[in-house]
Amino acid sequence: MSALMWITVVSLAAWCWLLLCQGFFWRTDVRLPPRREPDAWPSVGVVVPARDEAAVLPASLPSLLAQDYPGRAEVFLVDDGSTDGTGDLARELSRRHGGLPLTVTSPGEPPPGWTGKLWAVRHGIGLARARDPGYLLLTDADIAHAPDSLRTLVAAAHAGGFDVVSQMARLRVESVWERLVVPAFVYFFAQLYPFRRIGRKGSRTAAAAGGCVLVRAGMAERARIPDGIRHAVIDDVALARAVKGAGGHVWLGLADRVDSVRPYPRLHDLWRMVSRSAYAQLRHNPLLLLGTVAGLALVYLVPPAAVVVGAAGGGAATAAAGALAWAVMAGTYVPMLRYYRQPLWLAPLLPFTASLYLLMTVDSAVQHYRGRGAAWKGRTYARPDAVADEG
Repeated sequence: MSALMWITVVSLAAWCWLLLCQGFFWRTDVRLPPRREPDAWPSVGVVVPARDEAAVLPASLPSLLAQDYPGRAEVFLVDDGSTDGTGDLARELSRRHGGLPLTVTSPGEPPPGWTGKLWAVRHGIGLARARDPGYLLLTDADIAHAPDSLRTLVAAAHAGGFDVVSQMARLRVESVWERLVVPAFVYFFAQLYPFRRIGRKGSRTAAAAGGCVLVRAGMAERARIPDGIRHAVIDDVALARAVKGAGGHVWLGLADRVDSVRPYPRLHDLWRMVSRSAYAQLRHNPLLLLGTVAGLALVYLVPPAAVVVGAAGGGAATAAAGALAWAVMAGTYVPMLRYYRQPLWLAPLLPFTASLYLLMTVDSAVQHYRGRGAAWKGRTYARPDAVADEG
């Protein structure tokens, strides 16, 4: 067999393994586990870190204030150095809509060693702990919740004995680029962190989705959240690892009625979202970067290349193997497209989308070595050890 045929066979074998042995990552039926309402509802502190979020708050904050929760709940919005009037707008929305009590506060500039939104989260958790809550809900300022969201999260945690219940919010898919890139973003995340493995006791796989994380307050203190992960750029994964490391039980699944209202209309917006932390995911390791690039090329780019080269050069076996690998790839993507209510003809385009993610990852490394580091809402972190605590 030719070299291309051998490579194509390896790619096909990789897809067969991913299909059957990677925690059935491609299935989208991991939703909130069975719920049982507690006899006495624990109090909840809702912490919302916000930095220049005036554009999205009118579509998100009222949904938090309107939570139909039988117990005591309070919202703490931490205005992290905003310049667009985020804090004042939050107060106005609270006056206009009523609902849960809202406290708006500002933590000041973070000290050295704190990345992303974790300094704001720390400030909010400190205020919430003064009320002695049973749970903390950490949710981003662009996340809109259904009226029963908090109630169902707490009921699921209570019924399953979970220390963390996290939902991957449904991201917006309206622009052309959002339709092409966003479902693949969740698909790739699930491939790295299969949801079924995360929820299995004894499994080392740990992840959460930062937009919606309910954590037992006692476990947050035991796992030293957020102080113990203050260097983490990918804070949601670091949080889940810290909880599992402290003996906690974590659950992550897809959301039905928790939605991100943040738009990503241009490719540039999506590119920045991915590249800001992609190299941090690889622990700023050049060898992991090379392995990732080679792996993406082998798994996602070889199948269509084999079809084209095999068909053009008369290599029927190579083209057939490439077509089969491509078909398995597209088939595993179909459930995610259905979840996002997108046309199924996008499934064969996954190799193109994967090539974009490959370039975004390389660009993330380039930005790192240019000294720009990771960034959050205009705040840049160039420290090379920014993810030391994620190990």
